[in-house]
Amino acid sequence: MNKQQLFENIKRKRSFLCVGLDTDIKKIPEHLLTQEDPIFSFNKEIIDATADYCVAYKPNLAFYESLGVKGWIAFEKTIEYIKKNYPDQFIIADAKRGDIGNTSELYARSFFEHLGIDSVTVAPYMGEDSVKPFLIYPQSWVILLALTSNKGSHDFQLTKDENGERLFEKVIRKAQTWASDEQMMFVVGATQGKLFEDIRKIAPDHFLLVPGVGAQGGSLEEVAEYGMNDMCGLLVNSSRQIIYADKSENFAQGSKNEAIKVQQKMNELLLNKGI
Repeated sequence: MNKQQLFENIKRKRSFLCVGLDTDIKKIPEHLLTQEDPIFSFNKEIIDATADYCVAYKPNLAFYESLGVKGWIAFEKTIEYIKKNYPDQFIIADAKRGDIGNTSELYARSFFEHLGIDSVTVAPYMGEDSVKPFLIYPQSWVILLALTSNKGSHDFQLTKDENGERLFEKVIRKAQTWASDEQMMFVVGATQGKLFEDIRKIAPDHFLLVPGVGAQGGSLEEVAEYGMNDMCGLLVNSSRQIIYADKSENFAQGSKNEAIKVQQKMNELLLNKGI
């Protein structure tokens, strides 16, 4: 899916919601535990309930890898289910990969060739040769960690060099020499508030993947005010707030209701921007 197609989906669905499939075997409704594949059963119902109100899904690999082979099988089944039944959904593998070149090449092969996923999150700390192997796939996206939503982001990402440039700014500037806004996005946490203004000065046209709305306390209105551009330019992720909205046997309906509320608010924010 290219940038224009993603924007068309946002306009058509009046939403820039990404649903995070952070599926924890210890948090899903108990009645699913008797299923052959509880994780996939949960994901399938969540996807069916929310697909009309979001434009992307983001399974976090940690929640699947923690279960060993069974978890990876559930992950692959989830990806295949989305691709087959909801081909207009943008799929993000939240894997935060990044290593020396030949290792990154195999990570990229796994996600883009074997699984056929649209995008993968990548850590930039090791520099250009750790990121470039993901960029040899012109139809796929790299979503580079820039300014994250956790408290520890201040430990390194906001530190300044002798010229006053913060590390996250250096990452964003340098990364734009590796790929354009047609192939690269940046992760920017919703909790960063007005710092979105600084990011838009450096990367006005890139899409931003924005975690941290909902359970982590980020403000959707603030993200839109400071981060939205003329093509929306935002994929705002919500995980726990949506997928664990209801712990009963009617959990899927609870997730749907929560997704509708977010989508309605996003529609207002898009209209305010003239989209």
